Amino acid sequence: MRAKNISRLLATRLIATVPLAAFLCSPTPGSATPLLGPDLTSFAVLGASTVTNTGATTIDGNVGVSPGTAITGSSTITLTGTYQTGASSAAGVAQTELVTAINNLGSLGPGTTEQANLSGLSLLPGVYKVPAGTSNLTGTLTLNGNGNANAGWVFLMASTLITSPGSVINVINTGAGAGIYWDVGSSATLGTTTAFEGNILSLASVTLNQGATIGCGRALAETGAVTMINNTINSAGCLGTVGAGSKGYSGGLNVVGSAVSFLPASPVPEPGSIALLGIALGMLTVTLRRRPTHVAPGA
Repeated sequence: MRAKNISRLLATRLIATVPLAAFLCSPTPGSATPLLGPDLTSFAVLGASTVTNTGATTIDGNVGVSPGTAITGSSTITLTGTYQTGASSAAGVAQTELVTAINNLGSLGPGTTEQANLSGLSLLPGVYKVPAGTSNLTGTLTLNGNGNANAGWVFLMASTLITSPGSVINVINTGAGAGIYWDVGSSATLGTTTAFEGNILSLASVTLNQGATIGCGRALAETGAVTMINNTINSAGCLGTVGAGSKGYSGGLNVVGSAVSFLPASPVPEPGSIALLGIALGMLTVTLRRRPTHVAPGA
């Protein structure tokens, strides 16, 4: 009888534990094809004609150029990744995926029209159309995920993207499934010491001036160059950033064919959820350890 009771107890705890583990560890809803293709996602910096660097720059991710082959100033780049050049390299495939991603972003519709200068705004997830201006960011822009771990922001820049020196983007209340995309109609220029977030998908060129950083995201140029001066660009780890683990804020959007939509909302995991899972698995482990290895005949 003792063996039967222990087996019954084990089964009961398994039944109680498995649903909890499945709930806490299940993938984020709507884990469909991401907007950025697999090769493009691997690049933190991607140019078409050249990639140029001056001074000490740190890049987490690959650096590539295609169809061009010139990467200058690489001797002062601290790189976690590889260099890829030419049309036949992974950079060539990534450029094809960049064109597709830009076209897909354009299919999202006009969105909400905002002022040219986004400073002082707190924006919820959505699509925003931003006209050209002397500067699109002179102070701080806050992107508020409102508790959605899959929050997505798309900025359709009619022409240029320009930030002023010392401008900041803060991302709050979101999680690892978040995505931020800047669809730039011509060229992007980040001012000195700008603290930027998200993926810049530029039709022409991307320039990062002295000390500008992309805390979590990418600098991607379809037809022109990427120019860097003592910068930091993180497309993978994004340590210390809200949404860390998002692989460079490349989530938020679901692509089926050429149709793009936002992923279903998912709550930001609470720290207590991980603790609950640990407790449940601990109970199961204790039960398994106490299970007898031998039961006397007739028990």
